[in-house]
Amino acid sequence: MAQAITDADFEAEVLKADTPVLVDFWAEWCGPCKQMLPIVEELAGEYEGKVKIVKVNVDENTEAPGKFNVMSIPTFIIFKDGEPVTTFVGAKSKEDIVQELNAVS
Repeated sequence: MAQAITDADFEAEVLKADTPVLVDFWAEWCGPCKQMLPIVEELAGEYEGKVKIVKVNVDENTEAPGKFNVMSIPTFIIFKDGEPVTTFVGAKSKEDIVQELNAVS
């Protein structure tokens, strides 16, 4: 299952992670975010141990989305070695996300 994180633990969970991290910036009221939820959860199971998958609620956490210029949701950013390496916005197919994850893992 994708782990919910906050601004307070963003650095420890994402920037200092030993593996690549896919961050899902989302909000409860966002239709496309809800559409992506089953895909994100599937990927969290499939990539366990290879890629950490976390979720940041942008309504409850504003620091990380601001720092990484999240203007629309859902926004997905893949971090590797503490740096953002790929960003994509909006609903994507599972295959598209798998391709991005395989490129960094």
